[in-house]
Amino acid sequence: MRQNMATETITRRQAWLLAARPKTLPAALSPVIVGTALAFADNTLAWLPALAAALGALLLQVLSNFANDYSDFFRGADPHDRLGPVRVTSAGLITPADLRKGIIAVIAAVALVGLYLIWVGGWPILIVGVAAIVAALAYTGGPFPFGYYGLGEVFVLLFFGVVAVCGTYYVQSLALTSVVVTASVGVGALVTAILIVNNYRDIDTDRRAGKRTLAVRLGRRGARLEYALFVAVAYGVTLVLWLVEGAGAWVLLAWLTAPLAVQLVRTLMTATDGPTLNHTLAGTARLGLLYSLLLAAGIVLGR
Repeated sequence: MRQNMATETITRRQAWLLAARPKTLPAALSPVIVGTALAFADNTLAWLPALAAALGALLLQVLSNFANDYSDFFRGADPHDRLGPVRVTSAGLITPADLRKGIIAVIAAVALVGLYLIWVGGWPILIVGVAAIVAALAYTGGPFPFGYYGLGEVFVLLFFGVVAVCGTYYVQSLALTSVVVTASVGVGALVTAILIVNNYRDIDTDRRAGKRTLAVRLGRRGARLEYALFVAVAYGVTLVLWLVEGAGAWVLLAWLTAPLAVQLVRTLMTATDGPTLNHTLAGTARLGLLYSLLLAAGIVLGR
């Protein structure tokens, strides 16, 4: 009922925008920002590869969103009483056939961007790009939808954190350093925290649909602790960058976002209603972007 009432006046263009879930897109840009700052600090900044990496990251996020909407519809994971935003397929705003065409179009766009990045970075980018596309499709689709088996956090941390930061740096520098890998974990931890809030919000409907996310497996208390842990890891990474990697104390600029992080953790500890959890999810996305911007600024200033 909730989705039906909310979708009565939505146009087709608005439906496609909903399917892309624009509030999730900053999470795709965060690792590109940090990877590019690291390249700048090492005097290897290359604007065209950086911009292509940003476009590729955005397209992969949209692909993941489209694929999740499509696959969750067929698996019954998006009932009308879910607490999250409207899912376009289950709400009848976009037919499965049309969304499938949209998925193919986005894959084609990713491939076009990927061809340029492969030309710049060689076969490692080909392997990473194919793996990222497969992972985006297999998160909730295919014979082994790993999002249904509690492996979503692994996917997000790896592809939207480590691979995204390292890949952005690599296409500009054609090399990797321990500083880059370490920084990628901090960015990935906060991007993963977004998923944790999403899964925490959807525990009841996911459980009914047989979607065994880590939040379902851990329960509400365990999911809240998981969220706090991933947020703490992000700030711990900045200390490692400073004290172990020698990145300079400027990276601690990211700690300016700590009050927001504490507020979000406290909210999740008690929140159960949809609007509050959706606000927490948006706040976590905002935290990840601000953290990445300040970390990137610290990396540049500490060069």
